[in-house]
Amino acid sequence: MNTFFKKLQATSQNLALATAALLSIALPVHAQDTYPNKAIKVVVPFPAGGATDILTRAITEKLSMKLGQPVIIENKPGAGANIGAATVAKAAPDGYTLLMGSIGSHSISVSYYKDPGYVFQKDLVAISTAGTLPNIVIVGMEVPANNLAELVTLAKNEPGKLTCGSSGTGGLIHLTCEMFKVAAGIDVLHIPYKGTSLLLPDLIAGRVTMALDTLPPYIQMLNDKKLKALAITTAKRSPLIPNVPTVAESGYPGFESVASYGFFAPTGTPPAIIQKLNEEINIVLKDQALKDKLIQQGIEIEGSTPEALQAFADAEVLKWGKVLKDSNIKPE
Repeated sequence: MNTFFKKLQATSQNLALATAALLSIALPVHAQDTYPNKAIKVVVPFPAGGATDILTRAITEKLSMKLGQPVIIENKPGAGANIGAATVAKAAPDGYTLLMGSIGSHSISVSYYKDPGYVFQKDLVAISTAGTLPNIVIVGMEVPANNLAELVTLAKNEPGKLTCGSSGTGGLIHLTCEMFKVAAGIDVLHIPYKGTSLLLPDLIAGRVTMALDTLPPYIQMLNDKKLKALAITTAKRSPLIPNVPTVAESGYPGFESVASYGFFAPTGTPPAIIQKLNEEINIVLKDQALKDKLIQQGIEIEGSTPEALQAFADAEVLKWGKVLKDSNIKPE
């Protein structure tokens, strides 16, 4: 279990019993009894077919069966996940429009965008965590580095010549690269792409040196030995690539970056509906067959209390705000 989930579990243990007791006394049962009575829409702020979309569809398929109503996916990509998040933030707070939120992206938006179209900590209320995707430090086969130390040495010997690709400026992948540049004390040029699908061919061809991207899109390329993974950014190694050490193991203690996801609703959604959704989502996320299916794609799933998710999101806002400041990246 990675550090992300351990933090959530610790917070959950402190808050869950007290919250449940208060909700059972103070909240009307009526909302739980009648909700849902029509289809629920879950907005995914990334394109169809990506890891977030795969995660959401796998969970909502089982959630629909649990709730007895259709759960429909709507993909609204763009602007660093802000378009989809803003859509949900402005939706009716009735429990029928939810967000599969990219916690890192939304937390970065707080400091990176002057006007993302919504206020993350004000306009959205947490329901439950959903899953995490690890990032990997990945390079082309022709890059003369077989571990992180060799890559850092290469970068220090050729300051400003190595490149780090990302799926877009201001996103989690970009900021993970910036965080590593600061930690390692290296000068590497950021090259933004409009998505991993465009970055990947240039990594293979050697037109860009490296990326700190999420694992799932690269699994086949690693198996086919078209790319090399030098390190993983989670607190522990991945069972899919067990021989790849963590960045922390490779000389940078405390370094951690995960693409973490959770369900959110518009602020003002009745607490009884949030409670019901939390309970049902957490039941789905304990399904062992679903866990086994998604881990094969590099996705680890586990739920939490709303309070634990909110606490983690608040911590991420502070974390990525510091990265932006340390990297001297100005708001857009």
